[in-house]
Amino acid sequence: MTLRIRIDLSYDGTAFSGWAAQPGRRTVEGTLAEALTTILRSAEPVRLVVAGRTDAGVHTRGQVAHADVEEEVWDAVRGRSARPAEEAAASRLRGILPPDIGIRSVTRAPDGFDARFSALRRRYLYRLCDDAGRMDPLRRHDTVLVRGPLDVERMDRAAGSLLGLHDFAAFCRRREGATTVRTLLDYRWERGADGVIAGTVVADAFCHSMVRALVGAVVPVGEGRLDVGVPAAVLAGGTRDPRVRVMPAHGLSLEEVVYPADADLASRADMARSRRELPAEQLEGAPDAH
Repeated sequence: MTLRIRIDLSYDGTAFSGWAAQPGRRTVEGTLAEALTTILRSAEPVRLVVAGRTDAGVHTRGQVAHADVEEEVWDAVRGRSARPAEEAAASRLRGILPPDIGIRSVTRAPDGFDARFSALRRRYLYRLCDDAGRMDPLRRHDTVLVRGPLDVERMDRAAGSLLGLHDFAAFCRRREGATTVRTLLDYRWERGADGVIAGTVVADAFCHSMVRALVGAVVPVGEGRLDVGVPAAVLAGGTRDPRVRVMPAHGLSLEEVVYPADADLASRADMARSRRELPAEQLEGAPDAH
């Protein structure tokens, strides 16, 4: 009998070539899959499904992955210990994984759970510093230093204009057959007591490079080089715009993945697998509608 396990983890993305396994490169997926294969003594590499495939240099405090394993293999993880298999697996993984990957918990996933498709929303954080004198060298791997002061209020206004259900093609790298329709649930900027400017970005899902492009759309607004209305105009235009740059990866962290109640996991996964399209009334106003 096969069972599904859920792994909640965090990692410092600095020394990884992103999540996805790549031949000859150090990746989070490759490192974690190798460790799982080792503790399970599996003849075949363990395959993982992740909530969000992060790029090289991107960090996470709230990543979620799942793997399917045979029940007898899973029970054997305990060895001679009386501990539950989940507790034993978490402990053994922590013992062999490198220090830039942290295992928060390992649990049996409820029926219908899919780390990727069952998710309701993902929350990202992007950190900026606009004062070299206040840049903390201990945070250089997760904070991007920009030249000159930023007007956070203008950035926040521009960010708010992008909320809602839209085709975010202007902020995504297109992939054949993949939709760029997403629901941006929250996007806001605020300056902390330490002077660091934090951007919170929440959506039901994200396409490739979307978060860093959304950040890159409002930074020029904060610099005073673009009007507050430009990001919304770029969104409406539906194509990549040279005024929007994809910001560096190391300022970005996946903070949280939220799932529905157990009873709704399967239906949420089915819904997420369906190709998303804009409602007819929005399509009528789209640039390529005619």
